[in-house]
Amino acid sequence: MNDIVAALRATLGDRVLTDADTLDAHRRDYWALADIHDLLGRGAPRPRAVVLARSTEDVAQTLRICRAERAPVIPFGGASGVCGAIEANPDSVVLSTRELDGLVRLNDQNLTAAFRAGTLGIDAENRVRQDGLTIGHWPQSIELSTVGGWVATRASGQYSSGYGSIEDLVLALEVVLPDGSVLRTRETPRAAAGPDLRQIFMGSEGTLGVITEVTFSLRPLPEASRGQAFHFASFDAGIEAVRQLMRVGWRPPVIRMYDAPESQRSFRDWCPEGRNLMLLLHEGPASAVKAQIDAVAALGVAAGGEEADAACVANWLEHRNNVPAFREMNERGLVVDTIEVACTWDLAQQLYDEVTRSMREVPGMLVASAHSSHSYRSGTNFYFTFAVRVEDRERMPEVYRECWERTMRASIAIGAGIAHHHGIGRVRRNRLVDEIGDTGVALLRKLKHTLDPDGLLNPGALLPPPEAGER
Repeated sequence: MNDIVAALRATLGDRVLTDADTLDAHRRDYWALADIHDLLGRGAPRPRAVVLARSTEDVAQTLRICRAERAPVIPFGGASGVCGAIEANPDSVVLSTRELDGLVRLNDQNLTAAFRAGTLGIDAENRVRQDGLTIGHWPQSIELSTVGGWVATRASGQYSSGYGSIEDLVLALEVVLPDGSVLRTRETPRAAAGPDLRQIFMGSEGTLGVITEVTFSLRPLPEASRGQAFHFASFDAGIEAVRQLMRVGWRPPVIRMYDAPESQRSFRDWCPEGRNLMLLLHEGPASAVKAQIDAVAALGVAAGGEEADAACVANWLEHRNNVPAFREMNERGLVVDTIEVACTWDLAQQLYDEVTRSMREVPGMLVASAHSSHSYRSGTNFYFTFAVRVEDRERMPEVYRECWERTMRASIAIGAGIAHHHGIGRVRRNRLVDEIGDTGVALLRKLKHTLDPDGLLNPGALLPPPEAGER
């Protein structure tokens, strides 16, 4: 490899940075295991350089130069991912989109808004709210994540049960391919012009192209927004109530069902000990919201629930985006993370029982709990939380991986999906074959090789390392 830094600077000038602080800030994402590795003094190394792209052409030029020099490129947005999709190596160039931000255009008649990919989610949402509109996508990381990152990780926000996940909200994309060419999809409400090319890049985690612009299909801000809550004798009874209301066709944007430990941990002022809290938020035209609240109230009581004070919904809204500081807990000897999976309704209780039972077998386990936060006509997701006390810090990575492996193994054994909305990264990549099969992995490898024959774009993420003889 020639001097990639000199080659980049010859074209991009001061957009190429190599100072220690910038390199340190672009080594990795928010993966909990990366925090543990940093604590132990063996964290991800610095990249060779960071490029601060300010235009689509900057991205294209960076990819062309790096391809010519055979330098790995790591796309970098808000770095809010939690599965290890970003991990630098000393030969890599980190391509940051954070200065590729701002509104490109907004069309109130069409309910569309295009943003450059590095725009923080909260900035995009606040901008469209100035026009009485909303994107309808609210991940916990909204203040840290970028709109391009939402697409690259195939994200799902807290309002997904009513408004849909990112694939339901994106109208069009602009993507720079690994050879520097630019793909733009058409802004049209639907098309039958062959396979949907947008889907190639949703969930691709920066391995197939760099997203530079995202066009959303918006909705007006709701006329009414009201909370509602119930508590149930068992988690299973609450999950069954969620299934019933989704089956009937009610669509509250927020439906969250907490098991008893999480209900006590977060809602003890509103949920009696031993009970399991369901929290809902209804939005839309005032008349529709009233009708939905009345119908869900009847359904919840018929399913064995007791109504709880809806003030718990306001409390959740106020604190919903608090992100845990893993490093502080690691320093106290705790290994902590969350794992989200998904399943059809007939597997829900078994999935909950098997994962929590298996995690509780880990020595030092303090917490093995779950809640459901995204539901559909045909199934739901579970968000498992674990916290383990580990006396020997050197064992923290081993314990962390054991908790993940137990969850993945239990999920796969009963036929559940291994990832709902955080993606694959590095933590799940060796289990991808269990999700999509050998044929699916082979197909992704062929697509990767066609677009990126040298394997330079975000190597190590998404796909498991190839077996001997594989490309």
